[in-house]
Amino acid sequence: MAAFSQHEKLVRLHAVILKEREHAKALAIEEMVAAAAEKEELLLALDRAEAISPKDRPLAEKIRAENRRNAYLFWAALSWVRESMAFFGKQAAPAAYSAEGRFIKARSGGGILSGKI
Repeated sequence: MAAFSQHEKLVRLHAVILKEREHAKALAIEEMVAAAAEKEELLLALDRAEAISPKDRPLAEKIRAENRRNAYLFWAALSWVRESMAFFGKQAAPAAYSAEGRFIKARSGGGILSGKI
């Protein structure tokens, strides 16, 4: 990555962030993970000591906005998965009884989260 200029790295980073979002929307997990790894590599390759040139500032702002948009998408998806798992955990939790025959309130998660289904 060192052979590329800062502008070229920023252009590539922008493209990778957009690609990462498309993979996430398509639930293409392997491709999304590969895009995230490439994004991390690009971020590490950008020279922090080198100031962003005035001509690259709009692109840098666009990258920041797109990355925040992706972060919100991932946060919302994670919240949805957590809510879904909590809902199904409550639905799938079987009745449990102690050795004395008393009802025990089952923990959330049930068979779905434990992998016993």
